[in-house]
Amino acid sequence: MTKVFILDFGSQYTQLIARTVRELGVYSEIFPCDASLRALQKENPAALILSGGPRSVYEEGAPLSDPGLFRLGIPVLGICYGLQLMAHLLGGRVVPAAKREYGFARLKILDRSGLFKGIRDGSQVWMSHGDRVEKLPPGFVLTARTANTQVAAIESPGHGFFGVQFHPEVIHTREGKKILGNYLFNLAKLKPEWSMKSFISRKVAEVRQLVGSERVLCGLSGGVDSLVTALVVQRAVGGRLTCVFVDNGLLRESHFEEWLERLRRRFSLRVVGVNAAELFFARLRGVVSPERKRKIIGQTFIEIFEREARKIGGVKFLAQGTIYPDVIESRPVKGPSATIKSHHNVGGLPRSLRFQLIEPLKELFKDEVRSLAAELGMAREFIAQHPFPGPGLAVRVLGEVTPARAQLVREADRILLEEVRKAGLYHRLWQAFAVLLPVRSVGVMGDQRTYEQVVAIRLVESLDGMTANWFAARPEFLARVSTRIVNEVEGVNRVVYDITTKPPATIEWE
Repeated sequence: MTKVFILDFGSQYTQLIARTVRELGVYSEIFPCDASLRALQKENPAALILSGGPRSVYEEGAPLSDPGLFRLGIPVLGICYGLQLMAHLLGGRVVPAAKREYGFARLKILDRSGLFKGIRDGSQVWMSHGDRVEKLPPGFVLTARTANTQVAAIESPGHGFFGVQFHPEVIHTREGKKILGNYLFNLAKLKPEWSMKSFISRKVAEVRQLVGSERVLCGLSGGVDSLVTALVVQRAVGGRLTCVFVDNGLLRESHFEEWLERLRRRFSLRVVGVNAAELFFARLRGVVSPERKRKIIGQTFIEIFEREARKIGGVKFLAQGTIYPDVIESRPVKGPSATIKSHHNVGGLPRSLRFQLIEPLKELFKDEVRSLAAELGMAREFIAQHPFPGPGLAVRVLGEVTPARAQLVREADRILLEEVRKAGLYHRLWQAFAVLLPVRSVGVMGDQRTYEQVVAIRLVESLDGMTANWFAARPEFLARVSTRIVNEVEGVNRVVYDITTKPPATIEWE
């Protein structure tokens, strides 16, 4: 399969580049900016994209890639910092700009034979840079400028090297997807071969070859990711798949019983239900660190899976619904991007894992998983459900997780979702949930002073969970939710609304 690699220099838009390339029908994957030539050659990408980044290429300690990547004989596109790096490494010169440029700009196109084929002059682009290319590398020509940036795009078609100072991957660049399409199809000569149908066939074949005649255990959470994983693996191994659905005491109200029945009845899956709430709460007693919570939960899940595998006998493989954002946030490789949080099914796994992992979705973003679910014939009620964190309510109870505190946030969450559905908002939102804060607040109820818990509610809109905007809910909706939570959830006397985007915040609080 044709692959495009994005080398990550720390841009907040790197994941968006990968998504846009996939939307154009080409498989893409993110690699660290300092990936070795040997690693790149082993993976055999058909083209490279160098991402943006917050540093200056001439600074001491700035992230650099091996200059040898320009001798691999494959096309390279540099975006923002990537353009400056290309110029810096190939004999050009990059200097601080007299005037920084952030926001909208208009392109003055000088050459339409390459990146800008079919792009109109004056097209809107999005700039975010404080440096400029003062001298072009040998063999390059200037193909676009803006009012404030003399070098907005450079190209060397003979070498297959191209660079843009703006960000074509963001929605603010009106014809950005078309520019990326010109790079992929007209210049790099790639074909749009990436689709969910081709993905299913490839993954089923891969799992079948890997597993052979062995048995597979699959951990289910009641969410889309793990269910799609189970259906893909089931296509590959049939009756040699056993699914385990664990009640860790941190699920939504009635979720365990309802989903256990649905999974067995609607999908013909062999599902074992395990009630382990007491074990999880005992392990989490006194723990307040979100990273420790995730690791404890991940390790406890594995212990339960190992116990169930021993009952079945001969189980060598564990399938789980890891998706690409989990990998990106949990296990960044060497380079400028930071670990955001250890997802329980990635960074939370024990080193002495006795299973060989099967993670058929770890290349997919969330919206791609939903497309895959539709391709597998899954009903919309399953596909369109809001994401729910693997560690469950443990990461929505800030501070120590106890049965009482988990129940409190569970009740608040139920009320919020009831009102979201009544208002017709459920399918407009990416997520809606309640969070129990580790503080108390003074209030007055029934002419009496109270000193009780605070609940935060969060409603966000997103396409893939990698970035998100807070939802501008109507005041009357927020008033209804607040009134119900304070009146119906004993121990809560204050409700606050989270109006933070991602970034700088994450969607979940922990």
